[in-house]
Amino acid sequence: MFPESSSSLEDSLTAKMFAIIEQWDEASNQYTDVTNKYFMLLLIKFGLETAVFYSCSPKKYMYFLSVCSLSVLLADFLLTLLMGAAWFLGPEKSLPSTCFLLATASTTYGALPLPMLILGFIDYCLDDTFMSNVSVLWKTFRNVILTMVVWAVAIHNSLHSDYARLVELDSSGEIKVLLCKVTESTVITTFTFGLFMACLLTLVPFWSRIPQWLREVDRMLEAREQQQNVRSDLLLTSTWNPNPETKTRPEEYPEENSLTRPPLWFSITLGFILFWMPYLVMSVSCLICGLGVPTHLGVNLLWLECSNSLLVGLVFWAKSYTKGPYSSLPEDVCLWQVYCSQNLYSGEPKDSLSDLLLNFSSAIPKT
Repeated sequence: MFPESSSSLEDSLTAKMFAIIEQWDEASNQYTDVTNKYFMLLLIKFGLETAVFYSCSPKKYMYFLSVCSLSVLLADFLLTLLMGAAWFLGPEKSLPSTCFLLATASTTYGALPLPMLILGFIDYCLDDTFMSNVSVLWKTFRNVILTMVVWAVAIHNSLHSDYARLVELDSSGEIKVLLCKVTESTVITTFTFGLFMACLLTLVPFWSRIPQWLREVDRMLEAREQQQNVRSDLLLTSTWNPNPETKTRPEEYPEENSLTRPPLWFSITLGFILFWMPYLVMSVSCLICGLGVPTHLGVNLLWLECSNSLLVGLVFWAKSYTKGPYSSLPEDVCLWQVYCSQNLYSGEPKDSLSDLLLNFSSAIPKT
């Protein structure tokens, strides 16, 4: 794919690039159609999307971004199916051409990131206020409608664009190439690069203490697992021993040094970085190497789940400081309670994630 610069206002959220569709070599009378390669790319993407979708389950569709994840997976399946039909039927019999599919998908996916991020952030902010007394069924219905509206607007704009046109390129006089204009999302590019740099800058002030905190997290996680095993054993023996002698006590575990614990915001950031840094490094490496990724490939569930984790962490941090303990959070792939909990050794379990995070940082002296 070949990049093309664009400075128009309507293309401010996208960057143009060209995808090769067909190629003729008049000297050797050789014709090449690369539709099968695009089909394989989309098939691989759909397979990876399916794996990511099920690895991040169970999904609660009462949240907007969870419905968006399902909609992206279904859209990828439909696009892969149509591209496969275009490959098997050929350009003469296939109703939607390869260029039309790529251009329409590119412009459609390019219009999704910004509204999805904005609506997802609003959904999390208002979930425990205006939507606290709303049933789960109604929340799911509302999110489905909002997702359909976002997709409808994006498809409408893509169908009225001039991208689905073939451009002929005579590269050497003997080789002719048909190109199709597609787009690269500057929203995702800016978001990914900005998030990567923010994570690196966040680590700098605490760089020397991060290994110690990670060792403490591992120790706390092991103690938590042992405590859960003891509780499960007590549940099994409680039917015949109402007063068991073996009991989990806080003093059985070593006390933690509260002065070495990180503040709340860094605990949340650390949990995010340790899970999503490989994805951010891979994305930024593609940017540095100049590998342009068209929008229909760049908008994927990895990016969406990474954005979801960021929004969950931001909303939790803000509400923890403004409203106190806050536990109404969607399920997320980041193990916030592992990296941010203060006391995993107490005899009574803590069900509130906010209590864990707030207590973890409350012992830090204010500077």
